Amino acid sequence: MFKRREQPVESIVMRILRSQGLETPLLQRRLLQSWPEVAGEAVARFTTGLQIRNQTLYVSLNSPALRADLSMRRKQLVQMLNTHVGAQVIADIRFN
Repeated sequence: MFKRREQPVESIVMRILRSQGLETPLLQRRLLQSWPEVAGEAVARFTTGLQIRNQTLYVSLNSPALRADLSMRRKQLVQMLNTHVGAQVIADIRFN
């Protein structure tokens, strides 16, 4: 008799994506899509652009007051976004 190595489908898919070099872009896309949920709909309305470069999330805002408020909560937002995605995708956030 032989032993079966049962694995969750998610771990198999992630291993395949990692081997093809697609894991990081997928996680980055998930993080960008989670911005309205994590930051809040009110913040998302003032957000004009999001992009990730070198593990830094660049957020363009059209409200200077909101930019100042979010700058003070930068570390908390980084942690919440990474937790929401389930991986360490970004290390910092810059607000423009």
